[in-house]
Amino acid sequence: MGGTRPNPNYEQVCTGITGHAESVLVEFDPDVIGYSDLLSEFWSMHDPTSLNSQGNDIGSQYRSAIFFTTPKQEEMALATRAIYQEAIIPAGYGEIVTEIVPAENHTYWPAEEYHQKYLAKNPNGYDCHSSTGVAFPKEHHVL
Repeated sequence: MGGTRPNPNYEQVCTGITGHAESVLVEFDPDVIGYSDLLSEFWSMHDPTSLNSQGNDIGSQYRSAIFFTTPKQEEMALATRAIYQEAIIPAGYGEIVTEIVPAENHTYWPAEEYHQKYLAKNPNGYDCHSSTGVAFPKEHHVL
C-alpha cells in the first residue's frame, strides 16, 4: 500500500520502484477491540524510529506507516504517536518517522497467495524482529 504501481508483485515491491510499503489490512470489530488498543500494539511491535528498515529488512517497503480511514483514526494515530514518542525518549530512541496518511488516497493490494498467512505456512519463519522493547504506556491504552 502507499505506492503508485497497480497490483504490484513481491519482486516489484522489493525493488523500491513501486513506492509501496509492505502492509497488513486490519479489519476489526470496535465492540471487541478498540482502535487505541490496535495502535498501542502497533507502536510497540516494531521500531517506528527506523527509516525505511526493520532490523535486517532494508528498503522503503519496510517503512513504518499507518493508513487511516476516518478523521478520528487520524487523531488517535497522532495522539498515540506523541505518547509513544515520550515513552521511548528515555530509552535513547530518536524521532518517530511513521507515516500517518489517509487510506483513501491509496489502494491496498493483497500479496500473492504464498505470502498470505506466512507464519502458518512457514512455522520457522519470523515475525517482526525489530522493536524498541518499550511497551506502550498502559495508562494511555484507552483514549
